[in-house]
Amino acid sequence: MTTQPYHLYVERTDASRNMARYYAMDITPTLFGEICLTRLWGRIGRRGQRMSHHFDREEDAVALFLSITRQKRAKGYRPCNQARTSAT
Repeated sequence: MTTQPYHLYVERTDASRNMARYYAMDITPTLFGEICLTRLWGRIGRRGQRMSHHFDREEDAVALFLSITRQKRAKGYRPCNQARTSAT
């Protein structure tokens, strides 16, 4: 069972390049006792894509979560004031 919530919603926008992207992740337990890392990404205002990773150990899911977070920060993604409901 996850001991603390892991949620991330970041955006990357650049009007000169017509770029408006979002990236969201969260870690939740499944009904079968696994830990699931769900990733959502796409253009802001669109449905986008979804990918799920299943782990037996929470530590593995957190390690991937933190690794992806570092990659997104390096590419210029930044937290926004409020998560958009169309991203979920």
